[in-house]
Amino acid sequence: MQKITPFLWFDHQAEEAAKFYTSVFKNSKVGRILRYDEASAKGAGRPVGSVLTIEFEIAGQKFTALNGGPEFKFNESISFVVNCETQNEVDYFWEKLMADGGQESQCGWLKDKFGVSWQITPTVLIDMLNDKDAKKAERVMKAMMQMQKIDIKTLKEAYAGK
Repeated sequence: MQKITPFLWFDHQAEEAAKFYTSVFKNSKVGRILRYDEASAKGAGRPVGSVLTIEFEIAGQKFTALNGGPEFKFNESISFVVNCETQNEVDYFWEKLMADGGQESQCGWLKDKFGVSWQITPTVLIDMLNDKDAKKAERVMKAMMQMQKIDIKTLKEAYAGK
């Protein structure tokens, strides 16, 4: 069993979110679903039989989603990093997670239609930012700060001093 499982609080979209995320990422699946019974539905103001929690796995990482009501909203203080090897991967995840009302932000960050924050990050970016040559790393940081979706070609040009 996984020691730590992210637990995501949704108003009422937990099942929709689990199905969405498992459609975006390979090696993903929906797991067990716990439904509101009479007692818990009454206390929460939810319909009997509606989803209380749903377990799902995306790319080998287990999650649980809860339909807990509107009291809490997602914000950027927590995000999920998607490590990408190619520009095609960056583009794919950016497009899929931005679908149907997502919001792009700066430096490869976005919020999906549920308000969950993601960082779509090319692995080469991390390598370049950690280069021992501080001038190269600084040029890459400056280039990245100008971007919303990360463009690997532009980063590599900045790294090379072009």
